[in-house]
Amino acid sequence: MTLTTPALLFPAISLLLLAYTNRFLTLAQLIRKLADEERDNHHDVTTRQILLLRKRITLTKRMQVAGVLSFLLCTLSMFALFLSLELFGMLLFGISLLSLSTSLVFSLWEVMISTNALNVQLQDIEALQRGKAGKKSRESHL
Repeated sequence: MTLTTPALLFPAISLLLLAYTNRFLTLAQLIRKLADEERDNHHDVTTRQILLLRKRITLTKRMQVAGVLSFLLCTLSMFALFLSLELFGMLLFGISLLSLSTSLVFSLWEVMISTNALNVQLQDIEALQRGKAGKKSRESHL
């Protein structure tokens, strides 16, 4: 294995960490918005969303930690290869790949929860629309 093999992962890991940071910032905005809504009026949907957001935050933290660990191990792998410690460099690179894979699994899990959270929001919107349609129907009969 040459020094360039782990170096190929650098751009991918950097972009992955940037994507994870963007997801984290989106979660932070959602939490702030829900907190404002909760102060105004309490909804059951908000409670469900908060539970899903807690899971997503935990998963985002885990995927970021695994991604950073992968980046660090990849760097150490390159350094070991630079020092001609081929076996140690290959071992570090293998662990780096496992860490990257773990990060991707956490990311997939978070996406699944995110999709569920959107479905909760859509169900709330549909319930509100049904309620408004029912109210208009009752008002037209009066």
